[in-house]
This record gives sequence, C-alpha cells and structure tokens, in this order.
Amino acid sequence: MQAEKFHEALGLTGITVTKLDGSAKGGILLAIANQLAVPVRFIGIGESAGDMQPFAAEEFTDALLGLNERD
Repeated sequence: MQAEKFHEALGLTGITVTKLDGSAKGGILLAIANQLAVPVRFIGIGESAGDMQPFAAEEFTDALLGLNERD
C-alpha cells in the first residue's frame, strides 16, 4: 500500500531496497515491482553505501530460491 501511495504521488521510475536481508523482503519486492510495473534498480546487501549493487534478476531469483548455495 505504501509503494502504491508513493507511486500515485510521485510517479516512481524504479525501486531500490536499501537492506535486502531475507526472503520475505525479496518476495514482496518482486510483487511490488510487478504490481506497479516499475523495475528494481538497486539492492543493498549490507550496512554501508558500498553494499549497494545494481539489481541482477537472475542472481536474485537464484538466491531467493536457494539455487546458488554451495554445500
């Protein structure tokens, strides 16, 4: 709902998540991007500005599904 209100007020052109630390946030990120029809541009994977990285859909999906985990 919050993303919808921001989009209505400002016309979002993309999504950035500053601290992506779990699959729950990952799942909702994809749902919001799909519902608003805007791309995910950047994700943060840590605590500092240096931890921001461009969003890579295939890598993100593999991580979300646990496909790139090493034994």
